[in-house]
Amino acid sequence: MSNRTKQLSRRNFLLASGAATAATAAAIVATKSKPASSGKDADKRETRGYHASEHVSNYYRTTKV
Repeated sequence: MSNRTKQLSRRNFLLASGAATAATAAAIVATKSKPASSGKDADKRETRGYHASEHVSNYYRTTKV
């Protein structure tokens, strides 16, 4: 096997391993994602996260210097 052939086979190996890694990651993400669900879960999603409530506004007001 010539030096040029060895270099090409190493490159092909690295390309193939990189593609396999990307495909594996995509498969893992695809299996973990949840399908769109009905109204009950949609209501829960709306209540999560940051909400500017009276309590939060009071906190911001008291932290002003």
